[in-house]
Amino acid sequence: MDLDARLEKVPAGGQTVVGDEYEYVPGGKGANSALTVARLGGEVIFCARLGSDSAGDRLVSVYRENGIDTRFIARDPSVPTGLAVILIDASGQNRIVVYPGANMRLGRGDVEYAFSSIPDALMMQLEIPVETVLFAAEYGRKKNIPVIIDAGPAMKDFPLEELGPVEIFSPNETECEAYTGIRPAGTETCLQAVLALEKRIKARYYVLKLGGRGCYVYDGKYQKSFMPYDTPVVDTTAAGDAFTAALTMEYIRSGDISRACVFANIVGSMVVSKPGASTSIPTAEEVERFIGEMGIKFRM
Repeated sequence: MDLDARLEKVPAGGQTVVGDEYEYVPGGKGANSALTVARLGGEVIFCARLGSDSAGDRLVSVYRENGIDTRFIARDPSVPTGLAVILIDASGQNRIVVYPGANMRLGRGDVEYAFSSIPDALMMQLEIPVETVLFAAEYGRKKNIPVIIDAGPAMKDFPLEELGPVEIFSPNETECEAYTGIRPAGTETCLQAVLALEKRIKARYYVLKLGGRGCYVYDGKYQKSFMPYDTPVVDTTAAGDAFTAALTMEYIRSGDISRACVFANIVGSMVVSKPGASTSIPTAEEVERFIGEMGIKFRM
């Protein structure tokens, strides 16, 4: 669950700032991605753990209302549902503090059970135990299922070398810097960063999420940048989650990483133009309308 707190500016140490408004909004990186795929018309199965509390009840209801398969969501009575406190300033930039709660109880048994659904792809983020991520990636490879990693939140000590080969590895600017020490500020530093990543983790594609500069793709030989679309930035929460989900969905559907990046940029640009996490994720119909209004050469 996200606690979205809006304020003019984030307080400095020892300072108190009076905010404008706050609300509880369904969130979480994995859930945001699952909701994105569902709203874009894809079939999505969500493997997760929630607490046996009111927040967990509300989240399960939201998932079901959006057509997400919740068979593999476990409820844990001993710990609360995860919580993210999100401070959003006047520019739309956010700062997030995560209390993992039940997320840290997601284990091998949960993963193995969920794989019985025979998925087309496995998409993961890093807000679950490290050993669970490593196990799921290895299990996916053994079953010849493409593994896509949304490499957040940034963890300098995450053992990337143990992940093994994956289909897509996608960090944002902050995460990329955490893993490589290089901030991807331009084409040259983007290339330096992916070459440094390549030494730590093997992927068919490295897709760097660059916020207002779109994304950058490297496949071991070639590099290419994709610009975002011009929309007002209201709230960047969930933009990266929705981007990687849309990227995964279109890549699995078409097998074309360039087409997937264009589609992901479209969805990401739409998400930042609305407040909230799950509340900002568009439907397939809204995306199609946006494509037409913006004159984008992309057929869904």
